[in-house]
Amino acid sequence: MKTVAWFAIALLCVGSGVLAQPAATEGRTDSQVLVEWLLDEDRDLRGIPFGDVIQATSGHPVLAYDPGNAAQREVLNHIATAMETLLIQLNAPSHPVHQSGRINEASSHFEETLHVLLDADPELECDFPKTADGSAQRSGYPDLRIAHPKSGVVFYLDPKLYATDSRESSFRTFYFEPKRATSKVGEPAIHLIAGISHNGKAENGAWQFTGWSLVDLSKFRVQLKAEFQAGNRDLYRDELIIAESETKP
Repeated sequence: MKTVAWFAIALLCVGSGVLAQPAATEGRTDSQVLVEWLLDEDRDLRGIPFGDVIQATSGHPVLAYDPGNAAQREVLNHIATAMETLLIQLNAPSHPVHQSGRINEASSHFEETLHVLLDADPELECDFPKTADGSAQRSGYPDLRIAHPKSGVVFYLDPKLYATDSRESSFRTFYFEPKRATSKVGEPAIHLIAGISHNGKAENGAWQFTGWSLVDLSKFRVQLKAEFQAGNRDLYRDELIIAESETKP
């Protein structure tokens, strides 16, 4: 099924004009067609509209933020206020985030704090989005769903931490795995990344969070990196092993 999912994304890119048409598929399996398609040296897997990927996997469009829309502007102002409060709270020396040894361990504090701040706002409702079948799932994109009941406007927000001096880096910091069953995008919405910069740890051992940016993903473009993978359960199957020690591991 994963092969079919990736092939569907490839065909989506073809349909959007980002990529060239694949060769004829008669007499070949989906896997063979996909691999040959990925290996085409002229294939350009960059510049794929993220909105097209979300539309294909969830069936819902990524809406552009409109500064002329009063309701959208109001919600954005509330989010910006929450971001300012977030920095103040997490920069406090007593906050448990400073006990995190690595910055990746600090991410959950931002997600949880933003959830509390935004849901406490009387104009908003904030919760963790559910999958297509209604299941609760904290992992995966996006992290938060923000609704404005008065207007019906919905935002999806995904916090990301990054080192201040890495803002221009091309190293991968965002990824999205397209899956229909576990998609957490349930309606047309504005999609935002909440980027929080940091300067690492100070001499006193406290993290230094320096600023924030809200990024509109409606014009965001991504690239597809082909990676074939398997787990040990797939690799060490009895029917695949042709020799082994007398004492099994």
